[in-house]
Amino acid sequence: MNLRGQGVTQQATSSYRIIVILWLVTFVSGSQVLIMSPLLPQIGEQVTVSETLLGTLITAYAVFVGAFALIAGPISDRVGRRRILLIGNAIMAIALILHWITWDFASLFVVRALAGIAGGILTGASIAYVSDYFPPERRGWANGWIASGTSAGLIAGIPIGTIVAEQIGFRWPFLAFGTLLAVTIVFLWRYIPQPDVQRADQLTIRSALNGYTALLRRPEGLAAVVTFLIMFGGSSLYMTYLPTWLQTTLGVGGGAIATMFFFGGLGTTLAGPPAGMLSDHIGRKRFIIVGSFGLAVLMFATTHFIVSMWFAYGLFFIVMGLYAARGTPFQTLLTELVASDERGAFINLAIGMGQIGSGLGGGLAGAAYASVGYRGTTMIAGGIMALTGILIWVFLPETITQTEDGLPPATRRRLSNTRED
Repeated sequence: MNLRGQGVTQQATSSYRIIVILWLVTFVSGSQVLIMSPLLPQIGEQVTVSETLLGTLITAYAVFVGAFALIAGPISDRVGRRRILLIGNAIMAIALILHWITWDFASLFVVRALAGIAGGILTGASIAYVSDYFPPERRGWANGWIASGTSAGLIAGIPIGTIVAEQIGFRWPFLAFGTLLAVTIVFLWRYIPQPDVQRADQLTIRSALNGYTALLRRPEGLAAVVTFLIMFGGSSLYMTYLPTWLQTTLGVGGGAIATMFFFGGLGTTLAGPPAGMLSDHIGRKRFIIVGSFGLAVLMFATTHFIVSMWFAYGLFFIVMGLYAARGTPFQTLLTELVASDERGAFINLAIGMGQIGSGLGGGLAGAAYASVGYRGTTMIAGGIMALTGILIWVFLPETITQTEDGLPPATRRRLSNTRED
């Protein structure tokens, strides 16, 4: 093999190694969040916590994720994504292992808050790293495979962790996740390089605030952030009371609901990587638009279509597949709307607003369910999905078409405007 061939082979090996490591990070980070809801009954029994306080464990994590995501974004643009991945994962591993020594509600609340800090630091870090390291024609492919780590958590991590928690205690799944992440950090330190990209020139509170303001002043930046806000809000509105409606309407138990989420995880696993790969070749925007309108149609049809759990399994499989087919290209597109020195801030801002939207949607879901029922709730959620498709269609550019210098059109326009100013 000649030197050029050896170089290509080494680069391919490095790429696959990076994907595997970031997949493990995503698997652990996603699983430790998703497993909280099914573990709440066991936590309440084992640390003697009232149902009212149990929900604050989830709230604590979400609040700290949102706050530290906005802090970590500009920092990653200055110090580099590799360092942020190492710091965030180290804090996450410590927080997960500390679940083992929690003895009451207060101590558990503290470690969930610490995990939220780590989650905020890691928010968008893998996505930004992919765009720093991989060329545009491979970013969707890489993001698709890495994002499937969360799907694997739905399929395997959550069911296995729940069973383990029921048999020997809720602390064991967190200890297992923390230990796996600690091992992964060793590989991350050894095999994840810092990409050679432009970094932010300065890092102060004022520069971070000015950076966020500048991002929101751009039409595509504001549109992306608003779209994330209402998109996550509509999803939360749709998902929150779906299990309750199924249990009330079809009289099913928790096992059937768990099976439905298994099919949903399978749908995201099968749809995410191909969608990301295809978006590298035919464009991100059309996938996002088709996925948004497809979700709108399925949400409108949910209460009319589901007459048994088998129909629920099939519909949820398609719904979650469309989420993945839209989500992977959308996250990749976000990274291509801006240059590398503001990529972390922009992704964290969008995802942070998405978390706020999710919280608002979950809060409004109860009022909607009580006033207009689940059928009315699905109509509202479907309308929101259609609105996101329209916003993307009108305001967001296609980024896969590159200019002669290799930069996305939006980035080239921004740099040209800066030079003119």
